Amino acid sequence: MPRILITNDDGVEADGLLALADALSAVGEITVVAPAEESSAVSHALTLRRPLCLTRVSESWYSVDGTPTDCVNVGITDVLGEVPDLVVSGINNGLNVGEDVTYSGTVGGALEGVLLGAHGIAVSLQRSDGPMDYGSAAEVARRLAGTVLAHGLPPQTLLNVNVPRGDHRGIRGTVQGRRKQAIAAMPAVRDAVKSMVWIGAADLRWESDAASDYAAIQAGWVSVTPLHTDWTNHAALEATHALALASVAEVQ
Repeated sequence: MPRILITNDDGVEADGLLALADALSAVGEITVVAPAEESSAVSHALTLRRPLCLTRVSESWYSVDGTPTDCVNVGITDVLGEVPDLVVSGINNGLNVGEDVTYSGTVGGALEGVLLGAHGIAVSLQRSDGPMDYGSAAEVARRLAGTVLAHGLPPQTLLNVNVPRGDHRGIRGTVQGRRKQAIAAMPAVRDAVKSMVWIGAADLRWESDAASDYAAIQAGWVSVTPLHTDWTNHAALEATHALALASVAEVQ
């Protein structure tokens, strides 16, 4: 059977992780390596300034006192001993659409899998007011994982999957949404020398784009966005060359 490495950023005890592992066991041999504690918004961070503790939780389940990126590295080098066929990260408690992908530990885990030679999928579920029901997102993950294992993905590409809460209308390919945002910093303690500050929720204003991940979720569709490890803005290369030439001429 194909080998699937599963991680997340909500921690090894998260309900979404359990639902994902249960679903993916139908399409491959699963190994779970997840953060020992909740690790949201750590992006693609890698721990380099201390050793990591790998703990066996149960058969094929492990925790690491680090980030999702750490978990994928340790999972491949110390647990599996080889690159798996697929790395799946999730199911995240909350969406990862638009610029969220730059903060997301869920996306970071899947990205690390791609960088190390596996196919990668990140799966997130829109938050509910009440208890989270991961069943629909787990089924979407199972179907997409089976398809990716059968047909592959383009080189250096991962799928960022976002599932609306409740019933959905189907699955749609999307682009990454764009927004303007202002993040509130809320002082907790302040004196003449220093302040203790909480980073608060952002005020988001989304650009209108019917093809975006955000628009798909708002319309009740599952959003599947292909992300690439190449961050080059190819459309800006000509302007960048002109800027470089202008800078050289100014120095001379």
